[in-house]
Amino acid sequence: MQPAPPPHVVPFLRTAAAYAWRVLVVGALVYSLFAVLGRFHEIGVALFLGLVITALLRPVADIAARGLPRPLAVALTLLGGIALVLGILALVGEAVADDRTTLVREFRQGIERIENWLEKPPFRVNPEALSDVQAKVGQWLSSHRSTVVSEAVSGAHRLVAVLTTLALALFSSVFFIHSGDRQWAWFSGQLPGSVRDRVGIGGRAAWRTFTGYTHGIVLVAAVNAVLVGVALWLLGVPLAVPLALLEFMAAFVPLIGSPIALAVAAVVALASKGPLVAGIVVALIVIIGQIEGHLLHPLVMSWAVRLHPLVVAISVIAGSIAAGVVGAVVAVPLVSVVWAVYVALRENRRATREEPDTAADG
Repeated sequence: MQPAPPPHVVPFLRTAAAYAWRVLVVGALVYSLFAVLGRFHEIGVALFLGLVITALLRPVADIAARGLPRPLAVALTLLGGIALVLGILALVGEAVADDRTTLVREFRQGIERIENWLEKPPFRVNPEALSDVQAKVGQWLSSHRSTVVSEAVSGAHRLVAVLTTLALALFSSVFFIHSGDRQWAWFSGQLPGSVRDRVGIGGRAAWRTFTGYTHGIVLVAAVNAVLVGVALWLLGVPLAVPLALLEFMAAFVPLIGSPIALAVAAVVALASKGPLVAGIVVALIVIIGQIEGHLLHPLVMSWAVRLHPLVVAISVIAGSIAAGVVGAVVAVPLVSVVWAVYVALRENRRATREEPDTAADG
């Protein structure tokens, strides 16, 4: 008796099944990676910041090393970068201190202006309701004073964690800038010979993409901050310099960071200068969004990997769900690096397959 022939399987299902288990394995690895990063997220953030510092400062250190010993060039480059950051923070602090008295007075007047505006058509909000809201806010702060104090204490602990993370980032960047290529060569030398070439190709593609994205996003953030700062200064909105710095930091979260920072600027403009200036700031949100979306971000992605806006949006949302603000910042460069490595390995595989055919034709 002959055995029954195996059931016929549609080629599409066979291919889908082959890819399905690979997707499950990759998904499990990604989940495990995020679980480990969530457990030791301070270390992951510190190493990411160290790579960002390296991408920004290593070209400067390489130029300085042409006329100086490399350790001295690295030290001077890092000290110059730290001095630049501290100078910007000092400028922001001085601007806040200078505008503090004026800002408090304008905000009090602005709150009264907003209340009067809400009491008129078309809103017609009851003045007693607004007074009741202010009273309830005061009562909540009084009754939850211990909670506010505990949050402040926990904020101090978070500050210590942030300072520790920054210290580790600077410490790691010293070695990355000084001898990162030798460290990568040592790591590659520990791998089996069968995968060493592919790891080298993927590593070069990953670093090229990461540095291109870092340089580009810093350019986008700087241009946005300058535009916002100049516009708010011309409009007479207080705290123009701190709001410009907020715009610079928010630009590292693509698509959603810049509008949120400009919305904060619009609230400040509404409270200090009234609805007309706030409307101009809202128009500024649209204009800067168009410049960023149609000019700056295409330039960034031409230096790194051109991703579809839908992929960028999904990456940012997924990153924020997985790791909050840090995940939103890291998501897009991570996806860009992964895609760049995949493309580089695919092209290398194609080139390897074509070489024997070319030799046979010769």
